[in-house]
Amino acid sequence: MRKIVLFLLLGAMSLTAQPRPDGAGGVSLIAVAQADDHDDDDDDGGGRRARNSDDDDDDGRRVRDDDDDDAAPVRRRVRRQAAPPPLPQRAENEILARGLAEDDLAALLAQGFDSLESDRLGTGRLLVRLRKPAALGMNQALAVVRGLAEAEGSDFNHFYRTEQGEECRGIDCPARLMIGWPETPQSCGPLPRIGMVDTGLNVEHSALAGARIELHRLQDARPASDLLHGTAVAALLVGDSDSRAPGLVPQAELLAVDAFHRAGQDQRSDAFSLIRALDYLSRRQVRIVNLSLAGPGNAALEAQIARMDAQGILMIAAAGNNGPAAPPAYPAAYPQVLAVTAVDRRGVVYRRAGRGPHIDLAAPGVDVWTAASISGARTKTGTSYAAPFVSAAAALMLQGEPELSNAALRARLLGDARDLGAEGRDDIFGQGLVTPRQTCR
Repeated sequence: MRKIVLFLLLGAMSLTAQPRPDGAGGVSLIAVAQADDHDDDDDDGGGRRARNSDDDDDDGRRVRDDDDDDAAPVRRRVRRQAAPPPLPQRAENEILARGLAEDDLAALLAQGFDSLESDRLGTGRLLVRLRKPAALGMNQALAVVRGLAEAEGSDFNHFYRTEQGEECRGIDCPARLMIGWPETPQSCGPLPRIGMVDTGLNVEHSALAGARIELHRLQDARPASDLLHGTAVAALLVGDSDSRAPGLVPQAELLAVDAFHRAGQDQRSDAFSLIRALDYLSRRQVRIVNLSLAGPGNAALEAQIARMDAQGILMIAAAGNNGPAAPPAYPAAYPQVLAVTAVDRRGVVYRRAGRGPHIDLAAPGVDVWTAASISGARTKTGTSYAAPFVSAAAALMLQGEPELSNAALRARLLGDARDLGAEGRDDIFGQGLVTPRQTCR
């Protein structure tokens, strides 16, 4: 009888707090596996099961009780995994000098700075990636560079990463119906040339086979970026209408710049590469630039953004996926850039999307159907995939009225948005859900 009672008590428990054997205080969790034990599939819960791949099937290796009542229940220790170390926010020992004259650069080299890489921007001035002298701290080195009269907008060499968020498990999502995307867009003139800074992309993908894409790779000796993120974003914009991943504006010309590289498991761009990519696009007469990436504020990048805005180039960026309490992500938080958050088909904000007074618009970004990196298509989630909806909406407006200024275009996009959440503008949805307006007559 005692044995039966003991077994029933153990069988009713799934987690038991036990003293830590090392005497360090606190408790560790001992999971008592039952015959009907199952993994928690709740993506939002703290106890969700870990996945090493996109496969949602069980691997069949659950620990189960022995059928013999006399046997002790099988136990497994749930180990608390240490949180991964935070990814670096900037390149170690590097200062980015924008707008240097040759004499300024020579003066810095004489003070012990090393020139790692340089490029001449469209203004004729130099953009230089410098290694600081060992004797100077980072802030001291930056002050020296900024002390030069011609070195406007110099900063650390910050890193930027694609904002793709987590993968989704749904099939297709009625994103176009949600925002009222025209089924058969009218053709009253050429669509504007769209620029995009992202990872590499698979131009041989069936969804992009007929697309007008020009891919420019920055010269870089570092390991190449993968093709997954860039392919998905490009397909959202210009995917073939008859493919499994049709694009929003398939007739538009897309000029894509691969400004990313791999560093171990991290895939990133730095401020130097990002500025070079943007400068290249500014010289190729793009009208819209899609930036599905995010990172910290950077003075040199801010100067480039301001210059392109003055040229009449509208920049649209992902709000970031670091959570609602995260600081503003850039370039989305710059005032010249339209910051786009992601919502699901019900208009609920993506739980990891950034928030703040800089948020301008919301767009579909949860369960968005787009191209996979090699072939086929699947659903994806993140603010990265919301930004192309706003870029495409801007392109439709410019098709009928190419003379629209950036200010007028922004006003149209914000004014046409469908209010979400609290009445009026708010820090979660901005002005609301983007609603495309085709200006063809």
